[in-house]
Amino acid sequence: AGKDRNIYVLDQSNLGKFNPAMDAIYQLLSNALPNGTWSSPAWFNGKLYYGGVSDTLKAFAFSNGKFSLASHSANSFGYPGTTPSISANGTSEGIVWAADNVSPAVLHAYDASDVSRELYNSNQAPGGRDHFGDGNKYIVPTIADGKVYVGTTNTVGVFGLLTRKLHRDDEVDQTDPLNY
Repeated sequence: AGKDRNIYVLDQSNLGKFNPAMDAIYQLLSNALPNGTWSSPAWFNGKLYYGGVSDTLKAFAFSNGKFSLASHSANSFGYPGTTPSISANGTSEGIVWAADNVSPAVLHAYDASDVSRELYNSNQAPGGRDHFGDGNKYIVPTIADGKVYVGTTNTVGVFGLLTRKLHRDDEVDQTDPLNY
């Protein structure tokens, strides 16, 4: 995929060798990325994830030898789109991470099985607690040791689970995942 809006699926064992009679394209997804893409995709459990320019994050499922659109995020990502990253527990509990190049930058987390389900974004916490600086072109979330790292123009945002010690008389709100 690139700036021409299309995703091309090619046979890696048959690249090159110009043939004037036909294109050796296995599958062409025309206009799959309406404004093109300046990023790389991510792959997890039979799905390809792309975040094109001024477009939603899209998951394309691979089935019966072809790709088809499986789901897309509700929000879109401005210029230059987003480069998704995956965290998972083996082949389960997949999360697609995507950074939005805005000010302040926003880190999004989506359910890898259906990216229309946003699990978290860094604008949700009260008082701007999870804001981490201005966006930067081509920022890629990097996952290591249970944390997500996102570079900005002059900082690195580090995201992980919040922990706090509970006392016996503390009340815990079971609907708030950060409280238990």
